[in-house]
Amino acid sequence: MFSEERLQEIEKKLRVEGKVRVKNLSKEFAVTEDCIRKDLKSLENAGKLKRTYGGAILSQDYPLKRAVVSRRDFNIDKKQKIAKKALSIIKDKETIFLDVSTTNIELAKLLAASRKQVIVVSNMIDILQILMGVPDITVIGTGGIMYSVINGFMGSAAMEVIKQYSFDRVFLGTCGVDIVDSTVTTWGVEDGLTKKTAIQSSRHKYIVMEKEKFHFNDSFKYAHLDDIDGVIVDEELDTIVVNALEASGVQIY
Repeated sequence: MFSEERLQEIEKKLRVEGKVRVKNLSKEFAVTEDCIRKDLKSLENAGKLKRTYGGAILSQDYPLKRAVVSRRDFNIDKKQKIAKKALSIIKDKETIFLDVSTTNIELAKLLAASRKQVIVVSNMIDILQILMGVPDITVIGTGGIMYSVINGFMGSAAMEVIKQYSFDRVFLGTCGVDIVDSTVTTWGVEDGLTKKTAIQSSRHKYIVMEKEKFHFNDSFKYAHLDDIDGVIVDEELDTIVVNALEASGVQIY
């Protein structure tokens, strides 16, 4: 295999698994570990990954496409798995908050077909449109300043509405969880402060996220793992991640 082909294969593996190990790649491609390290350096220089001790993780730019509208169909099968787990947690007569999240769009679809009798508050227009007119669901929009990048509302006006409610459960999206300092992150201060307000107004707090996001973080830390009751994911997590979550008292779904 030529060097260029090997680089392409490494990048493909990163997009699927989120991380790679030098030892494993060395065995898989039948080349020395030094050769793999050079490959990883080349990919890092190209902005494709970030090297770590013993391997590499995918560049943070890959999954964190800022515009929500461009991520609706990204990892759709994984989001549907997460949404099914989240639906099983919700009970009749509860009041829930669905945060701006493409995974919550899938949860809204399942709620619409579930016949569960709930009150849903959301700051995302996609979610409001899906649930609008469903007989068993009372739908409430926060209003506020409209941000086209998320197709929803953020900021002080939205937060003031959220503060008025006492939610049974809140389901929050994230751009990544930093296991090192136990923080949950998102892309900007307005989104982060809106999420933080929802956490403060809810009895049970859940993060809905794909497994791969444990390899990333973004600029604004809106919560610590101690603030969260559960993480709802699509796949079984690595031992290191499981240990970190359990140490913070976070339940894994």
